[in-house]
Amino acid sequence: MEINELVYYLEVPRDIAIVSHRNPDGDAVGSTLALGRLLRQAGHTVHMILPSEFPPFFNWMPDIDRIWIYDIRTEESIQVIKDVDRIWMLDFNSLDRSDRMGEEIHHREDAKKVLIDHHLDPEPIADLMVSEIEASSTSELVFDFIRKAGWESQLDREMGIALMTGILTDTGSFKYNTRPELFHKVADLLSLGIDLNDLQIKIFNTLPVKFLRILGYCLHKRMEIIEEYNTGIIALSKEDFTRFDIQRGDTEGIVNYLLMIQEVKFAILITEQPTIIKLSFRSKGEFSVQAFARDNFKGGGHKNAAGGATFGTLSKTVKKVKSLLPRYEKSLKSA
Repeated sequence: MEINELVYYLEVPRDIAIVSHRNPDGDAVGSTLALGRLLRQAGHTVHMILPSEFPPFFNWMPDIDRIWIYDIRTEESIQVIKDVDRIWMLDFNSLDRSDRMGEEIHHREDAKKVLIDHHLDPEPIADLMVSEIEASSTSELVFDFIRKAGWESQLDREMGIALMTGILTDTGSFKYNTRPELFHKVADLLSLGIDLNDLQIKIFNTLPVKFLRILGYCLHKRMEIIEEYNTGIIALSKEDFTRFDIQRGDTEGIVNYLLMIQEVKFAILITEQPTIIKLSFRSKGEFSVQAFARDNFKGGGHKNAAGGATFGTLSKTVKKVKSLLPRYEKSLKSA
C-alpha cells in the first residue's frame, strides 16, 4: 500500500483504530492524539487505544479523555479491533510491544494496517510502513506523514501541542535525537500558536512531590557507580515500590539522572515488578544500549535509549548486569 492509495481510501468516512505501545510515554500519547484528532475532524470514526495507563502528568493534554485503556476497557477494545476497517500502529516496531492487544491485532489479517515508528529493526507487521530510525520521534514522523498526504492545512493548535509533546519528551527537550531539519519542523509547529514555555512547564515542571522524594531516595540510597566501567545502576525492589506507593510513570526519567555524572556513560534502572524485572538503559556517546538490551534482555529501542525485561529475582538481575560489563569494557571506555 502506498500513501496516495491510503489517502484515496480515506476520502470517505472510515472506522479506524489508532494503537500504541504498553507503558505509553509522551511520544506514544502525543502522536496518537494528533493523528486521532486529524482523522476525526476529517469525518472518520476514530478509536484511540493504549494497552496500559499513561502517566498522570499527561492528563492536561487536549482530547486525552478520548483515549481508551485496553487493560481497563478490555472487552470494548477487543470488539473495536475486530470491527474497524484500518488499524494505525504508532511508536512500536513489533506487536509484542502492545502485549495482549497485539494478539488481537495479529488476528485481524483482513484489516489493512499502517505503521509509523522510529525504532530499530521494525518487524513486517503492516501494509504501509513509515519507519525512519534517524527521526527524533514518532510524532515527527506523523507530522511528516501529514505533509506527504497533503493534510497540512488541517493542522490546528491542539494537534501541534500533541506533536510537540512527543518531540519534546523523546528528545529530552532537544538534548538528543535532533537533526537540523527537526528544528524547521518545530518552527512550523510553533507557528500554529503554541506557547513553548507554557508547554515545557506542563511537561517537565508539574511533577508531584512524591516524584522528588522517590528521586532523592534513588540517588541517596539506591545509586551505585561502577567507575571501572563508566556505569551507574539504580535498583528498586518491591519493598521500595510499596514504601513510596510507586505507580505507573512515577519512575519515568529517573535513569537519566545517572547520565548527569561526568564519568557515567551507561545508565541502568532496574525495577522489580510483580511478575517480572524491568530494565531501562540510557547512554551517552557511541555505546549502543539497544544492542545491549537486544543481546542480553530480549529488549530493544534506540542506540542511546532502550529497555528490556527478565524473570527471576532483583539481586540475580543486578548480578547478571554487573557480570556482563567486562564484555563491554572497551566500548564503554571509548564511548
